[in-house]
Amino acid sequence: MTAFFRISALLSLLLCGGLFGFFYAWVCSTMWGLDAASPDVAIRAMQAMNASVRNAVFAPSFFGTGPALLITGLLAWKAGQGKAVALLFTLSGLVVLFGGTVLTMAVNVPMNEALAQVTAAQIEADASTIWADYSAPWQRWNQARTVFTGVGLLLAAAGLLAAGRGSATRLSAHS
Repeated sequence: MTAFFRISALLSLLLCGGLFGFFYAWVCSTMWGLDAASPDVAIRAMQAMNASVRNAVFAPSFFGTGPALLITGLLAWKAGQGKAVALLFTLSGLVVLFGGTVLTMAVNVPMNEALAQVTAAQIEADASTIWADYSAPWQRWNQARTVFTGVGLLLAAAGLLAAGRGSATRLSAHS
């Protein structure tokens, strides 16, 4: 069971890091770049990026991180890693699931779908207003999900560190 826990913990940490990094990149480069472009270009680029993100490469990180962390919490408990380790992974899973996945599905995805419906004629008529109405609120919600997944990543890392300390303690007790 300990080997399953360790593999699950590392996979969970990798998935969580990927998801946090994805949201973080939007905060510190992608949206700044789009905001610096002309609004018509920004809208078309965002429409294209939103259409392309629904793929088999991104799906495991987006849909799998929360469940993987929760499974890791259960495996930690079953493997006797201690309550603190199990709790840290479980909390991480809940934070990522609700603050990353559910928040995205409830807020950012509907905003993206609404932007996808904007026609070329609408873009030509009023791109500045459309982009201003979309970008600022989308970025606030993206910053929120970035913070949540960052906290989730920190909790998972703390769980892995706590598990490592527990292993060291068990080894030294047997010496």
